[in-house]
Amino acid sequence: MKVDLSGPDITQKEIDAVVEVMESGTLSIGPKIEEFEEKFKKLLGVKHAIGVNSGTSGLHLLIKAMDIGEGDEVITTPFSFVSSTNCILFERATPVFVDIDPKTFNIDIDKIEEKITDKTKAILPVDVFGQPLNMIKLRKLADKYGLKIIEDSCEAIGSEYKGVKAGQLADGAVFAFYPNKQITTGEGGMIVTNDDHIAEMCRSMRSQGRAITGFWLHHERLGYNYRLSELHSALGVVQMERLDEILDKRSKVAEMYNEKLSNIEGVNIPYIHPDVTRMSWFVYVIQVDKGIDREKVMDYLKENGVGCRPYFTPIHIQPYIKEMMGVEGEDYSITYDIGNRSIALPFYNNLKEEEIDYVVEKIKEAIANQNI
Repeated sequence: MKVDLSGPDITQKEIDAVVEVMESGTLSIGPKIEEFEEKFKKLLGVKHAIGVNSGTSGLHLLIKAMDIGEGDEVITTPFSFVSSTNCILFERATPVFVDIDPKTFNIDIDKIEEKITDKTKAILPVDVFGQPLNMIKLRKLADKYGLKIIEDSCEAIGSEYKGVKAGQLADGAVFAFYPNKQITTGEGGMIVTNDDHIAEMCRSMRSQGRAITGFWLHHERLGYNYRLSELHSALGVVQMERLDEILDKRSKVAEMYNEKLSNIEGVNIPYIHPDVTRMSWFVYVIQVDKGIDREKVMDYLKENGVGCRPYFTPIHIQPYIKEMMGVEGEDYSITYDIGNRSIALPFYNNLKEEEIDYVVEKIKEAIANQNI
């Protein structure tokens, strides 16, 4: 049997919506992106939603819109996809890493205050694997020191912590729609904010610094081609209409994994904080116990047709970051440990129970093989 790591959930509705745009003659800067943005504003109850061509682009624009640059520090997590750090480096600002909570894998809020200096301008947390951060607590800390929050919610659409949706309490937040995300536009992202100035800057800079008035070829500032096309937006509109259905499907897959893996010695299933009132599952990641060779487990899974990945390889041990910042793996010991023991298993909306059973069987065999 072959079980892929991920797969999008595309129906005829999405196909029809994209074809309709192709037949309309308006492939960019049209009504579909506006419709997509409106659906996001309604979902989160925010003033502004700005569609962009990737989550990375969205994070970069927020850094620019908040005037973060050389000499500034941004506190963030080393346990994430590299784009959450790259967007800081794009503007020559300095990422300041804080280790993670050993259960949720989100940035440890209790360790942030000791890293704040007079150069700190913002905090950039990540809702890791779809689990939302305690933004109520983080918001109080940021307000105490007059800091901005850029929330990387690229993996967490629909998640809630004590009823607060991911992205609601930040000065700016970003969601992303790569094909392995909960909803997909192929490539794409969405900035959300209640700040009029941030929204104006992001809208302008996503389209080469064009004036908000929309006058053609009139550019007021340095900008980028970070626009989201009508084709991508049409796909996103339909996926948003199916969001509850999609999140329910993913929850059922996660529940099956939890049940079938919970009693396997040497395997630790994901921990969800009790204050998470809605979990939006992005990936399903297990940790193997210390003493188990994670690489051998993954090799065995791959040899038997099971897709898997190390999730995440910590940012601070990426070669270019190590060279740039002079850090070592053990400098953030929890992140380093979790990064060495994590395995992302096949996870997507329409994963069948017999496929999950096969994955679980191969995990058991892989661990048993190490005990021979």
